[in-house]
Amino acid sequence: MKRIKYFLLTLFTICIALAGCKDKAGGGGINFFSLEDDKTFGAQVAAEIDADQETYPTLDSATYPEAYAYLYAIRDSILNSGNVVHKDDFDWRLRIIHDDSTLNAFCTPGGYIYVYTGIIKFLDSEDQFAGVMGHEIAHADERHSTAALTQQYGIDVLLGVLLGEDKGTLAQIAQGLVGLKYSRGNESESDLRSVEYLYPTAYDARGAAKFFEKIAESGGGSGPQFLSTHPNPENRIEAINAHWESLGGKVGETFKSRYEAFQNSLPE
Repeated sequence: MKRIKYFLLTLFTICIALAGCKDKAGGGGINFFSLEDDKTFGAQVAAEIDADQETYPTLDSATYPEAYAYLYAIRDSILNSGNVVHKDDFDWRLRIIHDDSTLNAFCTPGGYIYVYTGIIKFLDSEDQFAGVMGHEIAHADERHSTAALTQQYGIDVLLGVLLGEDKGTLAQIAQGLVGLKYSRGNESESDLRSVEYLYPTAYDARGAAKFFEKIAESGGGSGPQFLSTHPNPENRIEAINAHWESLGGKVGETFKSRYEAFQNSLPE
């Protein structure tokens, strides 16, 4: 029955695509996954990532309870902003990957969030980190991840993974999530959603823009995957600041000192 369901959805998707329809973000992709599929698929990918400690050396939450409690408090501030559509649908679990050389973060379908120590140590304040986390949460909340994966791997391949019939591709997807390419519309939408998530909180909602400014000042050569494609940092900074102003231009807190304490709690 499940295969029949997806066969029909596949036919429907192809018809829509041939008709020239586009997704709401303007990326030209179509997401054939249901919300429940996002959750199931995300859990499968997260399990694959967690089992691959060579590629993703995660810090144990029992060994670093204060660090994880700190991150979960930031996550909760974002989720409780009232603007996260799937706040109660996804797990929104966090993991810290101990890799200082990788300046990145990513979120699987279904809300499994991974942040590298590289990006944690690169940033200057909590509002910047919250801006980056908000951007990644938006990709899952707006369901960009499964849409991008559908475009990259195809419907039939992802269907096999979802049904547990293609473990090899599941491992490939898990290893490639850090470099998953989103459309220009998806990236722009996630930037603006980050502002909307942070604005009702105590944070300065321009956190993501400050991160892009820091990347630009450093030359941009070591930037993460979600910055290296499109649009360029200058345009993103301008769009984020304009959206912040349209919401009222409230200046929030940076929480720099407590962010520095969090950074110092992590291993070298």
